Amino acid sequence: VETAASPAKDYYRMNRYKNKALNPEEMRRRREEEGIQLRKQKREQQLFKRRNVEMISDVGAMLDRPLMDSFVSSTTCGVSTLVFPVKYKGKALYFFNRLAQRLKKNELCKNAYINSGIYLTGLMYCTHLSLSLSQAVWALGNIAGDSAMCRDYVLGCNILPPLLLLLTKSTRLTMTRNAVWALSNLCRGKSPPPDFEKVSPCLPVLSRLLFSSDPDLLADACWALSYLSDGPNEKIQAVIDSGVCRRLVELLMHTDYKVASPALRAVGNIVTGDDIQTQVVLNCSALPCLLHLLSSPKESIRKEACWTISNITAGNRSQIQAVIDANIFPVLIDILQKAEFRTRKEAAWAITNATSGGTPDQIRYLVNLGCIKPLCDLLTVMDSKIVQVALNGLENILRLGEQEAKQNGSGLNPYCSLIEEAYGLDKIEFLQSHENQEIYQKAFDLIEHYFGVEEEDASIAPQVDENQQQFLFPQQEAPMEGFQL
Repeated sequence: VETAASPAKDYYRMNRYKNKALNPEEMRRRREEEGIQLRKQKREQQLFKRRNVEMISDVGAMLDRPLMDSFVSSTTCGVSTLVFPVKYKGKALYFFNRLAQRLKKNELCKNAYINSGIYLTGLMYCTHLSLSLSQAVWALGNIAGDSAMCRDYVLGCNILPPLLLLLTKSTRLTMTRNAVWALSNLCRGKSPPPDFEKVSPCLPVLSRLLFSSDPDLLADACWALSYLSDGPNEKIQAVIDSGVCRRLVELLMHTDYKVASPALRAVGNIVTGDDIQTQVVLNCSALPCLLHLLSSPKESIRKEACWTISNITAGNRSQIQAVIDANIFPVLIDILQKAEFRTRKEAAWAITNATSGGTPDQIRYLVNLGCIKPLCDLLTVMDSKIVQVALNGLENILRLGEQEAKQNGSGLNPYCSLIEEAYGLDKIEFLQSHENQEIYQKAFDLIEHYFGVEEEDASIAPQVDENQQQFLFPQQEAPMEGFQL
């Protein structure tokens, strides 16, 4: 017997077939929406088809030619064509900037974009039309700052000369800001660094830009110099020869930290050079500025200042004395006790470097300031490198004490007791079980050489049972009258 189908089942079955559940009005609305969507997609496809670009390998030749109606190029990411007729010059710049932003998120498309040379063609096109270059230069800097590969490709296209010419002639602040930012990205990177011969021509321009009054421009110029001075002494010398040191030292006192910070990094890089290069910075009165920065409310500034000073105290004795005369060490020792660990590390380097290359009087000065206890406190940190730095500093002090003991004939090292009072001996003994072999060996040598080994009491020393291969401990007799509480 057939049963009548329920309305719910009929509704369910109708919905299983295409459009059966839709009334004519709903179907008409859907067709209109689909038509609009198709027209929109077709319009977008037409816009992309009109961007046909013919790549020109020689930039100079392109600038000498009259404008071409179209350039042809092919990439692999849907950016298959680009064309920039004059009437669309504003949209062309807009397209460049959006493209530069989006391709940073897609490695495949980015590589295709770079290899096609689209951005370079667009920049030269905009230059040739005397358009507003600000956005084009920004797009260039955006790509150059993405990776070392992008940076080197831009430099390989010989883009630096026109960029420097632009910086020399530009009178618009926005343009100059974007150009200096792009320039800093061309100088940036360590793995690998840019070809110094290609970027060194920007040094005279950067030297002039350091006298700008705009903080953003100053910041990018200082960052560019910090990148250029980060490397071997030959690079540092080229930066020094450009005459920027005195102005960089002056900018250490800038009220805006975004300027003072890169200026400090550049100064710090310069003093990583040899003693003569370090002295150039000291002759510019850098130490009073560094002392001021040690009291900065920004921890990162204090850390960088300590790092810079540590490179100065790694110099000769006259440079260590200059740091002493600037009254910097009392502040460093205070930082060594109270600051965040990352800053304490740099202060420890500064003090240990001074104990390593300083005169006996300079080392005594540090001891009298109280450097032993904070150095001993660092012996328990987890950072193995800093433990070694602290051990080296203490060893330098103990070595001086040994010399003094021989000179005065007392045979007593005056600094051993100071280390014991700071619980340093206990910590050094504990380091004999450290997993780091160098730390273990250093701790063992310090104890053996400077603290000696106490003679054992023969009555309590365990004997060896050669048959059983074990120690025999003597039985202690209890007192006849019993234990007293």
